[in-house]
Amino acid sequence: MRTATVNRNTLETRIGVTLNLDGTGQAMLNTGVPFFDHMLDQIARHGLIDLTVTAEGDLHIDAHHTVEDIGITIGQALATAMGDKKGIRRYGHAYVPLDEALSRVVIDLSGRPGLEFHCEFSRARIGDFDVDLIHEFFQGFINHAGVTLHIDNLRGDNAHHQAETIFKAFGRALRMALAADARMGAAIPSTKGAL
Repeated sequence: MRTATVNRNTLETRIGVTLNLDGTGQAMLNTGVPFFDHMLDQIARHGLIDLTVTAEGDLHIDAHHTVEDIGITIGQALATAMGDKKGIRRYGHAYVPLDEALSRVVIDLSGRPGLEFHCEFSRARIGDFDVDLIHEFFQGFINHAGVTLHIDNLRGDNAHHQAETIFKAFGRALRMALAADARMGAAIPSTKGAL
């Protein structure tokens, strides 16, 4: 099974992540940031990834360090759980609507970090959650997972809907990219022979 547990402890945060890439979408989330827990739940459910995240961060300042460090730690866990990437599809994509909002996410499990993030949220905060932190989460994630990720919110008037479509589409694109490709067999999907 493709699983990993990673702990990251700094002077700002203490993060624990356990994931199972071949799970059923179960999530146990306790980040101290309720809206962010809701978004991580979308990744688990739509990615069919079992995900446990615990976090203690300097929330008396704001949620920046906590959200960013969770992205870093999930990225590290994904990189470990993927192993040598033999037989996977490598690429994944998804379009997800929610009422008026529509987002597209395309991912390449390339071994190279790259992020294109094009989302103009309709407002700066969702409750007390700063929408800028969504970019910070994905930046931390791609830097440590070693993936190329394109995220585009194509339309939306409700910031909650915009964010939710992004996380749902990310989960579904990741699920597609991680899936076994029967025709690939045990080969690595790259002309380089490595990812």
